[in-house]
Amino acid sequence: MIRFLLMIALSTFPLAGVCSENDFHARVAKILSATPLIDGHNDIPWRYKIRVDGHLDKLDFASDLSKIDQPTHTDLKRLEQGMVGGQFWSVYVPIKSFPGEAGTAAQVLEQIDFVYRLANRYPEHLEIALTANDVRRIHANGKIASMMGIEGGHAIENSLGTLRMLYKSGARYMTLTHSKGLLWADSATDEARVDGLSAFGEQVVIEMNRLGMLVDLSHVSPAAMHDALDVTTAPVIFSHSSANAITAHKRNIPDNVLLRLKENNGVAMVTFFPSYLADRVRDAFAAKIEELKQTTDDPKTIGKQYSEWLKVYQPRPNIGDVADHLDHIRTLIGAQHIGIGGDYDGMPPGPDGLEDVSKYPDLFVELLRRGYSNDEVAGIAGENVLRVMAAAEKVATQLQATTAASDALLEELDPPLD
Repeated sequence: MIRFLLMIALSTFPLAGVCSENDFHARVAKILSATPLIDGHNDIPWRYKIRVDGHLDKLDFASDLSKIDQPTHTDLKRLEQGMVGGQFWSVYVPIKSFPGEAGTAAQVLEQIDFVYRLANRYPEHLEIALTANDVRRIHANGKIASMMGIEGGHAIENSLGTLRMLYKSGARYMTLTHSKGLLWADSATDEARVDGLSAFGEQVVIEMNRLGMLVDLSHVSPAAMHDALDVTTAPVIFSHSSANAITAHKRNIPDNVLLRLKENNGVAMVTFFPSYLADRVRDAFAAKIEELKQTTDDPKTIGKQYSEWLKVYQPRPNIGDVADHLDHIRTLIGAQHIGIGGDYDGMPPGPDGLEDVSKYPDLFVELLRRGYSNDEVAGIAGENVLRVMAAAEKVATQLQATTAASDALLEELDPPLD
């Protein structure tokens, strides 16, 4: 009798090792029909800015942009093939020579305007989302919920008032730094100025909590990660970072920070950026830079030659490398603290098997092969991020009932830097 019952159970719920590829794909499709797949970071707004100066009529997002000269990673057709239900569009502008230089906020507003124009141009496919409930509603209506994330705190020009106005314009997360440090926050890829966050930097985090804007710790230094986690009263995200224990890149998250992320109830959205995924790829990138430095000392020449090499770089990471990062975070702090932040259109050609936004389901198939449950896959796809968004919204409601908008100024809180 026991053997008979076991045979019935196995026929109804086949083990991962005996599931067919069709079984895995069918499970993923069912999961993503119920749960919106939310990607934490896509740079197509900046791609439009540098390619066609933001003109939507010069690069049709509804056409197949994989077939054009210098193809993109993203278009409507491939987003739908990838079953994307929600997208944080990065509203990014490069940091200038002086952190917080005047004029940056206006450029970020232009990027925000681009996202609104994109959604208005394709209303049957895209709709602006400002809350977790918006995302669920829009996904249930068969559209892609379009959200905006500011990449780099230089966007606020050292002003909490500017931060508030960018939130009112629709931005729902802000990465505290980008590739360079600020007067109030240190970057992972620049020299330390303030040993993490300054007093004003802490006020930025506190005001983001009051607004309901997600604090994004991708790009910041480990010291800044810890300082932000000390101050925040809402869960935080890493919109596009992977695990430092798997690939020792400065942009990846150390284990001691991941452990604190669990306590914070936040989410690490694993990125597909090639050099963050495997040491062999990271080493190849670094070696190429050194090779180019041996031929010229002109930074512009090095940058141009390096950019050309990135189009054809070897070795490439693969979909298994991405899954290895998810495995590590899952083992360390649990699958409920993982999301996806591809960084499409902000990186060189992506991993084999994840070449563009149409390939997301294949990553979830790989996770099922590795023994992840349907609930874990649903969490990684979007439920975990929706939980964090809803929690941040709740904290904001509580804080706004008791706390006024801060009028703190950088020059009042922080001593001048030498």
